Amino acid sequence: MFTLILALLLPLFDACDDLTVIVSGCKSQKGQIFIALYDEQSQFPIFGKQLIGEIMPLTKKPRHEFTFKKIPHKTYAIAVFHDINNNGKLDKNALGLPLEPYGFSNNARSTFSAPSFSQASFLHEKEQSISIIVR
Repeated sequence: MFTLILALLLPLFDACDDLTVIVSGCKSQKGQIFIALYDEQSQFPIFGKQLIGEIMPLTKKPRHEFTFKKIPHKTYAIAVFHDINNNGKLDKNALGLPLEPYGFSNNARSTFSAPSFSQASFLHEKEQSISIIVR
């Protein structure tokens, strides 16, 4: 009986799958791509406060892919930026507007600020790919 209960509950504890992020729209091969995965609304989209962050070098390919392995099933949002000058930060002008290309999951955009977590969030419940266009 215990074995049967354990067999029924085991999949609930192993609810993880890969999440692939496909970034396109980089107009230059200079620099690198920062990818930030968030699971908390209060931290989004503050770079340095993400759940997991990755840096990818750029290649001559039109698309760049990175896979987060075995990510638990839950709601996430992703922020990406193309760090053209390799200084490790999203450069902004005097008004605080980004000077480097950026994007978010769901390709969410807002006019004068970053989109909200709810605009960029998605439910990760199986192996999946998310496409983001940086502009």
